[in-house]
Amino acid sequence: MRYEDVFLETPDFGSLHGWYLPADEPRGTVLFCHGNAGNISHRLETLTLLHGLRFNVLIFDYRGYGRSTGKPTEDNTYEDASLALAYLLSEKGESPSRIVLMGRSLGAAVAVHLAAKFSPAALIIESGFTSVPDLGKRIYPFLPRFLARIRYDSMSRIAAIKCPILVAHSPDDEIIPYAMGRKLYEAAVGPKRFLEMRGDHNAGFLVSGCAYIEGLELFFKGQAGL
Repeated sequence: MRYEDVFLETPDFGSLHGWYLPADEPRGTVLFCHGNAGNISHRLETLTLLHGLRFNVLIFDYRGYGRSTGKPTEDNTYEDASLALAYLLSEKGESPSRIVLMGRSLGAAVAVHLAAKFSPAALIIESGFTSVPDLGKRIYPFLPRFLARIRYDSMSRIAAIKCPILVAHSPDDEIIPYAMGRKLYEAAVGPKRFLEMRGDHNAGFLVSGCAYIEGLELFFKGQAGL
């Protein structure tokens, strides 16, 4: 696949590294926010899949990940996604009506935050959680919620998002409960679709195979109109 190295300056005088992958006769552009582990080089299967669906893709590493400099914090991940979006709008001249925000796991919370501030063509929430305190309550039920300094509170933001939303989650997810995906879907107010995957947290989109790809295509052609 053809790609361009992208370097974006951050307010703390560091830089974000990403890849921009142009598609032939693109139907839109996906801004992909990855999860907590690894870096952009571990998402090649996803890039191949989206490229096959004829989307340009911009994938980036948060500060402190991969070749990006700086320190990862909740606020910084939000800002990093905003910088990536600004690059698509200003440098690539992309229209907001053709940009799909897509986040997986932790990246889903980053994408939700950005979608609540910006009106994209569509939002994809894959293997996402309602909030970090909700996750913490599941793992450490004896600890009070106010102790969680990291929030990533998608549940409080999703009702403000008016664009079409696809929520994808697997009942086999061993890290983020399937019920959280359903709860996010039920709280969404705009045009929406739920895609039930198979497989564990990290491999659900791969294990689901053709059903996953067909689910994305149905959403893109249907609710998103792309």
